Amino acid sequence: MKKINGLTLITISIILSLGLIVSSYMAVEGVKSIKSAPKSLTVTGSAKREIKSDVIVWQGSFSVDAPDMTSGYVALKENAETVKKYFSEKGIKPEEITFSSVDTYTRNRILDNGVYTNIVESYNLSQTVKINSTRVLEVAEIGRNSTELIEQGINFTSNNPQYFYSKLADLKIEMIGLATEDSKARAEAMVAVTGNQIGMLQSARVGVFQITSLYSNEIDDYGINDTSTYEKEITAVVTCDFEVK
Repeated sequence: MKKINGLTLITISIILSLGLIVSSYMAVEGVKSIKSAPKSLTVTGSAKREIKSDVIVWQGSFSVDAPDMTSGYVALKENAETVKKYFSEKGIKPEEITFSSVDTYTRNRILDNGVYTNIVESYNLSQTVKINSTRVLEVAEIGRNSTELIEQGINFTSNNPQYFYSKLADLKIEMIGLATEDSKARAEAMVAVTGNQIGMLQSARVGVFQITSLYSNEIDDYGINDTSTYEKEITAVVTCDFEVK
């Protein structure tokens, strides 16, 4: 009985020793794994640039009311010739101006009690004139003054112009590079105090572009593309993951 107990004690001691060795090995390997695990830093960088629009799209419209379609078309055609002459005299080139097709709206007679009837009272015919030009400021001024056509007996309405930047695709590529550089500079500043260094770029995610009027702090999750102002700001955002050495 004593021999069995002694044997049992020896066996238990061996098992415990082996367990301790295995546990120590696993602990050491765990530390190695932690120390050798790659370290990274995620930083968001941005870049902003002021731009001036180099393309303008302006629209105006004119209309006539007539008792029948035939006389309405004749009157609208005469108005279109007057509008075309007006812009030609202002320096608008033929290739810069476009007239839309004619829109027709029928006005039915309304009884005194407010009930609509099937009796046609008059026809309203309208047309849109559009100017697309690279002479941005010049055309903007002409568009603002185009209501002078009212003095010539034309029922004319001027819309606000739209301003565009034609080199936007190339600029976006440049802005992504600048935002990435900003992200790296921020990362280097963050790890400088720890004695570490920024290594290779591991991944990058480009955010949406915000094209806004000057000095605007407006942002949108889907991006903004302002066309209402001549001078704008474009902002690019890039989130980068850098290796830390």
